[in-house]
Amino acid sequence: MPSLHRVFWIVLALLIALGAIALVSTFITPAAARPPDQPTVPGDIVVISWNDLGMHCYNRDFNDLAVLPPANSLWAQVIKNGNPPQVITTGVTVEYFFADNTDSVSKSNFWNTNPYTPVQNAQKLFGLAAPLPTNMGLAGKDLSGTMDVQNDHFEAKWIPLTEYSDSNPTVRDPYQLATVIVRDANTHLELARTTVVAPVSTEMHCDNCHYNNGPGNEGISSPTVEQNILKKHDQENMDDYPPGHRGALMNRRPVLCAECHASNALGAPGAGDVPSLSKAMHERHNGLVPNTIDGCYNCHPGPQTRCLRDVMSQLPAPNTQTCITCHGNMQAVSQNPTPWLKEPRCDNCHNNGNFNQNQAL
Repeated sequence: MPSLHRVFWIVLALLIALGAIALVSTFITPAAARPPDQPTVPGDIVVISWNDLGMHCYNRDFNDLAVLPPANSLWAQVIKNGNPPQVITTGVTVEYFFADNTDSVSKSNFWNTNPYTPVQNAQKLFGLAAPLPTNMGLAGKDLSGTMDVQNDHFEAKWIPLTEYSDSNPTVRDPYQLATVIVRDANTHLELARTTVVAPVSTEMHCDNCHYNNGPGNEGISSPTVEQNILKKHDQENMDDYPPGHRGALMNRRPVLCAECHASNALGAPGAGDVPSLSKAMHERHNGLVPNTIDGCYNCHPGPQTRCLRDVMSQLPAPNTQTCITCHGNMQAVSQNPTPWLKEPRCDNCHNNGNFNQNQAL
């Protein structure tokens, strides 16, 4: 029969061995069991986030006219790992912020008082009852905050974002980065985070044609390109302005194009039988602007921003895909009955069954 001394050492050796196994298990098992592309976070939560507007263009100067405000929207979907994975919208909050973009007022005159009328640009352009608070977007969101639950996802609409970072506020940086964080709604413990691009750009080159006495406005000279455009618009169209919108645009600045021209991007219905902004722009410039990517970059952002950046645009000739490959030429785009809402579908070309879409873009 073994002595008590020997039993003691045998038991101690077993305890040490079991402790070592537990220790190794603590540090190795979770990493080995978890796919490397899933974050090691409390609650086994993953967040996927994306911007909703794609490359959003906005005006650099709002004193005369506006096409779109400084903005982009973020969506996020929170997924709890499991078999099967589960999309969740309760028990968590989703926050967002831009680490290097915390102020827009110093980078845009959208919130400034208009020099021609004692009203804030944003208030006048969008018919607001009161001035828009500084650094607040049209849907009430700031440059940081909490997303709202929308059915199966979280959303922050019309974040008032500019393309100028805090660290370099005079250099265009159209691919701004947002941080999205999921927290436990009760303990506020961080469960997951990700980084997502929110692209914005002012690179609309109306100045390519509408400079003083340029081909877009012969005989017209003004302090700004935007005023040249308004004067040209008055010259060609003022007799046809719809009721409630009569009079020279130059006397009603700042002017929102979507006040008369319907814009699905803004949810603006337009006025009377005035064509949509997309139809008016593409139809009017058809034949004046070439049906090439450089032609598109006269209005859409732009040779520096490179609005078209996907892998198909990088294919060697003759397989290079451009804007026109999917959208068609200027005349074709002008005939779209619901621009922005009806866009080219991937399965128009990728129709082998692997890329079928079951929802609208």
